[in-house]
Amino acid sequence: MKPALDDKGMLDVAIEQARTGLAEGGIPVGGAIFRQDGTLLGAGRNRLVQHGDPSMHGETDAFRAAGRQPRYTDLILVTTLAPCRYCSGLISQFRFKKVIVGDSVNAQGGMEWLRAQGIEIVDLASPECISMTGAFQHKRPDLWNECIGDG
Repeated sequence: MKPALDDKGMLDVAIEQARTGLAEGGIPVGGAIFRQDGTLLGAGRNRLVQHGDPSMHGETDAFRAAGRQPRYTDLILVTTLAPCRYCSGLISQFRFKKVIVGDSVNAQGGMEWLRAQGIEIVDLASPECISMTGAFQHKRPDLWNECIGDG
């Protein structure tokens, strides 16, 4: 029996998704959804470029991959980048218990708004997430701006 993943272990799953997305020529934001015991329900990545779908953020791709759930109030959503307003709306709508964030330096998204709703936010300030997002924003501002609606 393998041990339950801790917050960093869960973030590692999302980081792997972000790396895959970047290798595919996309935006390096990954997401994953877990049960409290560390069971992975779904993982995904931003696929704006790969699928031509501006709604396919890392969090929404993970949400779709997790499939139908009887409830979300006991689930953990993990993301390599602070969730934008769009993804924060999804988190709020389905009342996730906890959100683990890898990078809130390059974007703050809706973290404070989610906290104000009682959703637990754990900001791990991952050097890898911060570096990956910052480098991408610098290298591909056109794609970054398209992704955040400033294209």
